[in-house]
Amino acid sequence: MRDHPRLPTSPGFWRSPLRGPWFTSVLGLVLLAGITVLFVTGLVSYAAYNPGLARVNDQTPDKGLLGFYLFAWPTGPVWLYRLTQGVHVTLGITLVPVLLAKLWSVVPRLFTLPPARSLAHALERLSLVLLVGGGLFEFTTGVLNVQLDYVFPGSFYPLHFYGAWVFFAAFLAHAALKTPAAVRTVRGRRRPEAGDLVAPRPDAPTTSRRGALGLVGGGSLLLFLTTVGQSLGGPFRRTALLAPHGTADPGGGPNGFQINKTAAYAGITAADRHEDAWRLVVTGRTGTVRLSRAQLLELPQHSSSLPIACVEGWSTADQWWRGVRLRDLAALVGYDGDPPDVLVESLQRHGAFRRAALRANQVADGRSLLALFVNGEELSPDHGHPARIIVPAAPGVMNTKWVARLTFGDL
Repeated sequence: MRDHPRLPTSPGFWRSPLRGPWFTSVLGLVLLAGITVLFVTGLVSYAAYNPGLARVNDQTPDKGLLGFYLFAWPTGPVWLYRLTQGVHVTLGITLVPVLLAKLWSVVPRLFTLPPARSLAHALERLSLVLLVGGGLFEFTTGVLNVQLDYVFPGSFYPLHFYGAWVFFAAFLAHAALKTPAAVRTVRGRRRPEAGDLVAPRPDAPTTSRRGALGLVGGGSLLLFLTTVGQSLGGPFRRTALLAPHGTADPGGGPNGFQINKTAAYAGITAADRHEDAWRLVVTGRTGTVRLSRAQLLELPQHSSSLPIACVEGWSTADQWWRGVRLRDLAALVGYDGDPPDVLVESLQRHGAFRRAALRANQVADGRSLLALFVNGEELSPDHGHPARIIVPAAPGVMNTKWVARLTFGDL
């Protein structure tokens, strides 16, 4: 049955003249570079959440050694997270045609019989299962999350985190085994091709292997051009046709820029935000103070020009924020010198990131604000009225909206 030409277990079943070691090797080397960058920028994104600061920032269960903390995330340059996460998301989408072409090029090996000829061969096949399954899972969950259409059970954050480690471990093992041979194959392009990927009875070619690589490259370029604008912002945003936040800025006026979560979605009502009901509760070394919005306006006001950059790869243009410095609020509760960490809590009652912890270096930065205005106008309900956090270079979800409480101290 293994040699029956109508079964995928037979080499004669696979007739494409394009498959071969050179085609597969070129795609593999591209993925070697691209996936390495994806993994590094993914680790950087993990660090940007300051996971070692407080459990509210990272709720990944039983992460153990996998959750090592890289470094305290800096506040400058202000476009740092926009760059690193923009590269992560845009490159991931751009590599989709390369990944699919690579899987197509080696699909005959997935049906090879017997499944294992030896223990070493069995381990190699197992690594391929983890590699292919992990790659498809990571790319699929990532693309769905970017498209705001995440349908997998469980939280995207821990699933993508654990999936990345499983996939990259299998990827490293596969790269260690295959990269030297791939390099030799690409360098020896003029030699006749042989091996299990070469069809024994190929169909007549309709294009060359270089033409097929050009098609894959063209698909990647098209995805790049229709995605990257959401990270660049400005006039480039209109080119991001495949990104939910890639079209023109929503609405108009000073509050006319991108959001992920509306006040209605978060369950924030007009009564919650009303000046007679809302108070900011600030707690620290010397006790607790409660401030109305009018009292906040009596404190020294400062301005910062900062973007919002999201884990989904999109960012706004720089907006002009105005409000009270976080370090000035820390001083109200006994921290006149170097301010400590702060736990920020929102009026939002349910959902992820209704609380977030910020490091002392973020609190101390003079550009970190409890913002009351944006672009010269009061914050709209969807942008966090009556007050929101804005911190340079922090992921968007750390810039908590509808702030209700600030607790300063070691977290």
